[in-house]
Amino acid sequence: MFGTVVVGVGIAGLARIRDLMNPMPLSPSEHLKLFGFVSRRSFGNINEVKQISLEDALRSKEIHAAFISTENRSHEETIRMFLEAGKHVLVEYPMALSAKAAHELWEMAEQRDKVLHVEHIELLTEEYKQLKKEVAGKDLVKGTLHFTGHVLDENKTGFPAFSGIARLTWLIDLFGDLTVTSATREKQKDKNYSRMTVHFQTANK
Repeated sequence: MFGTVVVGVGIAGLARIRDLMNPMPLSPSEHLKLFGFVSRRSFGNINEVKQISLEDALRSKEIHAAFISTENRSHEETIRMFLEAGKHVLVEYPMALSAKAAHELWEMAEQRDKVLHVEHIELLTEEYKQLKKEVAGKDLVKGTLHFTGHVLDENKTGFPAFSGIARLTWLIDLFGDLTVTSATREKQKDKNYSRMTVHFQTANK
């Protein structure tokens, strides 16, 4: 069995715990054993999974891999700690807040002969697979992707572009490399409102 720990117990972290506790039959997940979860908040146990300290997770010889499901800003530091401790790492997208940091982490994993895997779960959903089929073989002339959500804490999630970067990756996966032609941001603090509008151009304009 391959020992694992989940770091962060928001929506993504809780989904990880659920799936690790109830693996699909005959899937590779059946070979993973969840030893616990790490959180800044005190929970005790969640679904019979015990809370352990970050230090214990890093030191444990039984834990071989970490599933990182924390806020964007802390991904880089947490990945670095687990790689330094000799663990494999799976992290929710995005891996870091800059391309420079991401490349450093890839190199670090390679030097230590560890797997560093970034998972963009939305690209694996049936809805997204259907969307990809619908646009296959078609030329994009013009289009709009609009999505909304609650206002996020920028200290934890990073600049607003990072809050929506997972959705922007849809566009690159569907239509190839994109160039930013303009970007604006509107904020209304009294209404707790923020909006970012970005225009992209495909390689064939």
